[in-house]
Amino acid sequence: MSDVLGAVITGRASFAGRSALRSWLTAILKHKIVDLVRQRAATDSWDDESDSGPCASVASSQPRPDEIAQQREAVRQVLRGIAGLPKSLRDAMQLRVLLDQSAEEVCKALSITENNLFQRRFRARQTLASSMSMALHGRGEWPGTTYPEGP
Repeated sequence: MSDVLGAVITGRASFAGRSALRSWLTAILKHKIVDLVRQRAATDSWDDESDSGPCASVASSQPRPDEIAQQREAVRQVLRGIAGLPKSLRDAMQLRVLLDQSAEEVCKALSITENNLFQRRFRARQTLASSMSMALHGRGEWPGTTYPEGP
């Protein structure tokens, strides 16, 4: 998960908008999976006879396919979470974080001050974190979902 999100964050400046954001994110994930397969193919042995010995106990630091699938789902959930934010928070997150526009450009586009932009991004991150926590603990989906009161 951290590899994919790290690639998204570091590569967001290269996203030129020539394709849909979803396509770009999917391409990053696909390339990370291909890199993982190549790394494993170069280091993993397919010989069943090598299951014993000193090398058999060495654990791989690379994510397993099920972990990669979880990472992919987490990216989808974060994007759904951003899409479910109130418009003012969603616009601030999309322009500044996903589209990597400067704070000045975002403030001009939204007709807000820089302090207001920072407040909106802070609130958006809080809402996303809260929503992710609720989703991970089985208490709902994402923003916009009503959660039942506890006992």
